[in-house]
Amino acid sequence: MADTQGRHKLLVVGGGVAGLEIATLLGRRWRKAGAQAPQVSLLDRDFAHVWKPMLHTIAAGTRDISQQQTTYVAQAHDSGFSYQPGEMCGLSRATREILIAPMLAPDGRLLVPARRLPYDTLIMALGSQANDFGTPGVAEHCMCIDSRQQADAFNREIRLRILQCLAQDTALSIAIVGGGATGVELAAELVQLMQTAVAYGAAGLEARISITLIESGPRLLAAFPQDISAATQARLASLGVVVKTATRVSAATADGFVLGDGSVLPASLRVWAAGVKAPDFLAQIDGLETRPGNQLVVRPSLQTTEDPAIFALGDCASLSLPGAARPLPPTAQVAHQQAQHLVRHLPAFITRGKPLPDFVYRDFGALVSLGEYDAYGSLGKFGLLKDVTFKGRLAQLSHVMLYRTHQARLHGFWRGSLLWWIDFLNSRLRASIRLD
Repeated sequence: MADTQGRHKLLVVGGGVAGLEIATLLGRRWRKAGAQAPQVSLLDRDFAHVWKPMLHTIAAGTRDISQQQTTYVAQAHDSGFSYQPGEMCGLSRATREILIAPMLAPDGRLLVPARRLPYDTLIMALGSQANDFGTPGVAEHCMCIDSRQQADAFNREIRLRILQCLAQDTALSIAIVGGGATGVELAAELVQLMQTAVAYGAAGLEARISITLIESGPRLLAAFPQDISAATQARLASLGVVVKTATRVSAATADGFVLGDGSVLPASLRVWAAGVKAPDFLAQIDGLETRPGNQLVVRPSLQTTEDPAIFALGDCASLSLPGAARPLPPTAQVAHQQAQHLVRHLPAFITRGKPLPDFVYRDFGALVSLGEYDAYGSLGKFGLLKDVTFKGRLAQLSHVMLYRTHQARLHGFWRGSLLWWIDFLNSRLRASIRLD
C-alpha cells in the first residue's frame, strides 16, 4: 500500500536500541532523496528513549533521567522520520495495518481513541519485559524496571522509602529476583546510592538498608563465563549484598517472597528482574509464528516466517542460526547488529525488490558493570582473543564506550561527543545521585 504520491510506508514499532537506530539512520538517508523516497514512521508508547542497559542507573538515581533520555519528537525532527505516540495491540495483515490501543490519561480519561496505522513494510522492534512465569503475587507486589517509566517510578519509590527510613528510624529491606545483568547491576547501583546518600549526610543509612539478590540457577550471570560469575558474586558480597543462588521464588506477597522450600524472605521493597518475554499480545497476532516467550519466529533475513513484509528483530524476535543449539540471546548487542543489517539492506529491498541476505551474528562478548566499584567483560567467540575475560578500568571504559557509540549513532559524532562532554561537566558540578 502506498499513499497518493506513491511513497512507500516503512513503519517501525518500538523505539528501543534497534527501532530508534533504524528510524534515525533510514530517515536521514531518505530525507535527502526527495519527495518520492520511502516514508519512515516510528511508533512507541513512551515519549522518550533511554538506552535499556542504563535503566538500572535511572532506577537507582545514580544517573539523571533528564540528561540520558532522547525525546522522540526532537529525534524525529532532526532525523527525517515521523513519530507516532501509542501502543500497538494488534495487526491486520489483510489490510496491512497495525491496531493501536486507546491512549488514556493517568486518571483514566480518554485522550486518543483506538486507531490504525497503515504500512507497506513493518518492522517489529518491541523489545522485551521481565517474565514472572506465572508466579503468584508478582504482578501485584513487585516492581520492574523494563522501561523508562518503570525505572523512573522505581526511583521515586526508593527515594520515598529512604526518606521514611531516615525519618522514622526504620529498616528498609530490598529483595531483587533475577541474577542476570539487570539484577546484578541494580544491586550494585543501590549500594552506590546508599553510600553516596551517607556521604551527603544520611548518617546510619547503611545499617538500616539491606539488599538481597535471589537467583534460581546455580550461579549469577549464567550467560557469562564462570570466572566472571564467581568474581561478581564475591564483589557484591564485599559490598554487603546478600546473594542467594539455587533459590526458587514460589510466590510474592506484600511482605516479601515465599521461597521454594516454604520459608519466607521478608522484603519491604520487591523487584522482579528475572526472565525475558516479548509483549503478550504477540502470542496471538494474525497468524504469525511465535515461540512460548511470545517472540516472533524469523528467517535469517529477519523476515517473519509467515509474511515477508513483516520483519522482527531484537528481544521480540527468535532467530536460530544454522548450527546453533539455541536462538540468539535477547541482548542489546544482537539488537544493534540486526538493526545495522536492516539499515544496510532494506533500501534495496524496498526500492528495487532485492532479496535480503542472511543476517550474520558476531559474538563480541559481554560486559557487566557494578557501578563505580568494578566491571567485568568477556571477548566472546569472535576474534583472535576469543573467550578472554578482563575486569577493572578497561571493562568500565568498554561499558562506557558502548553507550557513547549508541549516542553517536543517534546524534552524529560531534553532537554525541558534546553530550559526553556535558555529562562529564555535570558529574563535576551536580550531585552524583538524584536528591530532589
